[in-house]
Amino acid sequence: MAEGKGFGKTILFGEHFVVYGLPGIASGLGNATIANVEKTEKFEFEDNRPEIPGYKEKKRQEIQNQLDSLLEQFKIGKGQDSIKITLEGNLECSSGVGASAALAVSIARALSQMLGRDLSDEEINKIAYIAEEAGTGKGSVSGIDNTCSTFGGFIRFEKNMQGRPNKIERLSIGRPVEIVLASTGITQETKKVVADVRGKKEASPQEFEKIFKEYRETCQKAFESIKTGDWKTVGEQMDKNQELLRQIDVSCPEIEEIVKTAKEAGALGAKLTGTGRGGYVLLLTPSKELQEKVAKKVEELGYKTLKTEIGAKK
Repeated sequence: MAEGKGFGKTILFGEHFVVYGLPGIASGLGNATIANVEKTEKFEFEDNRPEIPGYKEKKRQEIQNQLDSLLEQFKIGKGQDSIKITLEGNLECSSGVGASAALAVSIARALSQMLGRDLSDEEINKIAYIAEEAGTGKGSVSGIDNTCSTFGGFIRFEKNMQGRPNKIERLSIGRPVEIVLASTGITQETKKVVADVRGKKEASPQEFEKIFKEYRETCQKAFESIKTGDWKTVGEQMDKNQELLRQIDVSCPEIEEIVKTAKEAGALGAKLTGTGRGGYVLLLTPSKELQEKVAKKVEELGYKTLKTEIGAKK
């Protein structure tokens, strides 16, 4: 049996903005998807990943498209090549944690091992990117999710809009930092939200240019602060980023309720992470004590939380 692992991820900065060539900052999580591949009498796919209710059904076609792409890239036919792919792990499937990228990376690594290909991380990352695009549609994927899922750790990412290799700067910090991911319990279709934002940008180009300028400054200040371990400033920039995400209409009442409660409980920063209009909210809580306090307050509202860390490494 061959096994592959794909990290979950969280985006600290860059949701929607990275699609237009602006920089983003993301991190691997301590949670991951594990893919096991074995030879069987017929092709089988078993998805045992934990999920928020309805996630797999809502993403059923995206998952199927990804799987078809991965099999095609590895030249595996469902008819003549009898294998079973089983997905598990401790990464709960939900919008905003890179579940689809973790699926692609974990399966790609498992297939590479089974076939004796010994592909590099760079090659795995490219395969996962193609599978992600197959899932949600060409042009809708920034590449930040699969890159973070493949390499782990912190990355500063910038998509090359001319089709050349993307700019990736990896960053290592002294120790992982505690965060809380609070789930709204809402799953959104990435393709639709990305299309909505694109439509707003085309309708109000000058307004978006102003937002883009503010975002670029916010992201750069945050990256410099991560390097020095200045988490107070990182939190302040997260709050600014959340305001810009409100302006492009990807927040929602549930996100705002979590943000307000977490900030009142002492979180250094609070913002949506991922697609938006649901999914997860990222709460910066750089100590076990603060992490517990913030998680408890958010849970009292009825939301499910994940206490984890950013800065996980491969």
